[in-house]
Amino acid sequence: MSLIAFVPVRCGSKSIPMKNIKDFCGKPLVYWILHSLQQSKSADQIIVATDCSEIKDAVSKFNFNKVSIYDRKKENADNESSTESVILEYLAFSNLSGDDDFILCQATSPFTKSEDIDKAYKIYMDNGHDSLLSCCRIKRFFWDETGAPINYDYNKRPRRQDFKGTLVENGAFYINKVSNIISNRNRISGNIGVYEMPEHTFFELDEEDDWLIGEQLLRKHNNFENDLIRIKLFLTDVDGVLTDAGMYYSENGDELKKFSTYDGMGISFLKKENIKVGILTSENRQLNSRRAEKLGLDFLYQGVKDKLKKAIEICDKEKIDLSEVAYIGDDINDLELLKNVGIAACPANAMESVKKIPGIYLLKRSGGEGAVREFIELIFDKIKN
Repeated sequence: MSLIAFVPVRCGSKSIPMKNIKDFCGKPLVYWILHSLQQSKSADQIIVATDCSEIKDAVSKFNFNKVSIYDRKKENADNESSTESVILEYLAFSNLSGDDDFILCQATSPFTKSEDIDKAYKIYMDNGHDSLLSCCRIKRFFWDETGAPINYDYNKRPRRQDFKGTLVENGAFYINKVSNIISNRNRISGNIGVYEMPEHTFFELDEEDDWLIGEQLLRKHNNFENDLIRIKLFLTDVDGVLTDAGMYYSENGDELKKFSTYDGMGISFLKKENIKVGILTSENRQLNSRRAEKLGLDFLYQGVKDKLKKAIEICDKEKIDLSEVAYIGDDINDLELLKNVGIAACPANAMESVKKIPGIYLLKRSGGEGAVREFIELIFDKIKN
C-alpha cells in the first residue's frame, strides 16, 4: 500500500494568467506544494497532472525525484472541468491498487507544510477514516440572506477568545482510498476525518493583490530560514565571487587572480558538517584547479555553459534535489541556477539582474573579499542553532 500524491495544474486561469507557475516568493507557485510533498515522509509518489508544456518545463527543473508528469486530456483541463474528472481520468490510466491511498493536493495552497501532510495521514490511518480533508477554523460570525445568524446567537455575542468558530474547507488537501474514489466518483466519502490547519491557510490567491499578501504570509509562517539546515551541497562561481572579477597580468604575461583566505576557512566549516562543496565556472583556468585542490573541494567543473543542467547532473549523482543546494553567483550566466536552487546568494558587486532575483540573499561583501564566507556563515549559524 502506497500514498500517491496528485497535484492537478493547468495552463488556463480566469483570474491570473499562468497562475500555477507565476513567481511566488522567488519560486513558481506549484513549487511550494511539490517541495512539501517531496519532504514528506508519507508521500511515496507525486503525480503532476498538466496540459501545459510550460508547467512541465518548470516542474522538471525542480529535480524532485518523487515527481512524475501525467499529460492530462484537454477536455479535463478547461474552465468547466471538475477536479474529480482529471482524478478519475488518471486512475483509469494508472495501474494503482484499489488499496493504495490517494492525496489530492492543490498548488494554490502554498502554505501546506510537509508536517501537515504527515500528521494528517497519521490521523487518517490511526482513526480508521474512509477519507479526510483539511480545514481551518474561522472565527467570524456568519449570516444568511434572510438576516438569520448561522453560527452564533447575536443576543449572546461571544468574545473572540471564547468563540469556538467554524471549521471551513481550505482546499489544501484531501485523502481517500483509490477504490473509494472510483466507486463514489468523489474525492471524499464515507467516514470523513478532519485535519485542522492554521487560519491563514484559508487565504486564496485569486487576484494580483492577493499575491503580495500571500507572499508575506508564506514568509512569516513557513519559516524560510529552516531551509538552510537542509543544505547538502554548496556550489560557487569563481570570477566575481571567489575572486574580485579582476584579471591581473605580470610583465611576463602570467595571469593572476585574487582569492580570499576567509572564503577558504568558511569552506572548511561546511566540510566539517559533511556538506559537499564544488565550483561551477564557465572559465577554464589552471588557477581554478589549483585553488580547488588547495581547498579540497568535492567537485570542480570548468567550461560549463549550462550551470543549471550541470547542477541537476550532480544532484542526480548525489541522490539529492535542487532544494538541498546552495549556490552563490554574480552574473547573467548564473541566473537560471540561482532561481532554481534551495538557497541563492550573490555578492555586493553582482550584476543588477542577479540582485533582482526574488528571495536571493544580497550579501554585504563583494567577490574576493569574503562574500562566500559571509554566505557560508549564514548557513553555518542556522545549522548550529
